[in-house]
Amino acid sequence: MSDLPPLVLLTDFGHRDAYVGVMKGVIATVVPRLPIIDLCHEIAPQDVDHAADVLAESWSWFPENSVLVAVVDPGVGTERRAIVARIAGRWFVGPDNGLCSRIAPEDTEVRALPDAWGLPKRSSTFHGRDLFAPAGARLAAGQVHFHDAEPLADFVRLPPAPDGTVRTVDHFGNAITNLPARDHGFVCWRAHRVPVVRTYGDGVPGALVALTGSNGALELAVPGGSAAALGVAIGDAVEWQS
Repeated sequence: MSDLPPLVLLTDFGHRDAYVGVMKGVIATVVPRLPIIDLCHEIAPQDVDHAADVLAESWSWFPENSVLVAVVDPGVGTERRAIVARIAGRWFVGPDNGLCSRIAPEDTEVRALPDAWGLPKRSSTFHGRDLFAPAGARLAAGQVHFHDAEPLADFVRLPPAPDGTVRTVDHFGNAITNLPARDHGFVCWRAHRVPVVRTYGDGVPGALVALTGSNGALELAVPGGSAAALGVAIGDAVEWQS
C-alpha cells in the first residue's frame, strides 16, 4: 500500500469521454501507486460556482496533505493563472478562477503553479491533463515543493452566495440550501409552507419537507420522491418562517 497522501479529482468532464481516464493515466505515469479519489466529475459544464460549493462541503473529509486537483476551467488556454495553495492542511491545485475561494481564508498563501511541474508539452484546451494532474501528483509525492513556486499577492474570489438560496440539487432530487439547519419550524419556498422534520421517514410520502442534510445545511426533499420534480431549482429562495 502507498503511504502517499491521496490526490482528489474534481472536474466537469463527465464520464462519457476519456478525459478523466487520461488524467489518471498521466498521474499513474508520473507517480505510480499514488492513491486517487474521484470526488465528482459531474459538475455542470463550466460551472465554477457549483464546483466551489462542492469543494467547500467536501474538503474537510480528506486527510491532511491531500492534494485537491480541481479542473473546472472555462478560461483554459487564456491568460488566467494556474495556482497552488495551502489551505487547512491540504493542497489545492487548479485554475485561478475562484474555485478555492469558499475554503480559503483571507490570509491564504497562494503561489503561481510553475510550468515545469506539468508535462513538457501543453495543449491550449486540456490543462487538466497537461498541467494540473502531473503538478498535483508531483506535489503529493514530494517531487516538487510549494515554497519553490512564486508567491502571488492575491487570487480570484467568487462573490458570496446570497443567504437562503438553493445551491445545488443532488442525484436524488434533494435541494441543498445554504441556510443553517434547525430541528423544528417551517420554511417558505415559493409561498409554500414547508415543515421541518428530523428524517426523511418523518415526512409524508410525496410531500415537500425540510431537514438537516449531511453537510449540516438545510435541504428540501420529498420522501419517496424528488424535490426537483416538484420544481425546486438552484437559485430558488428559501426562508425561515417565524
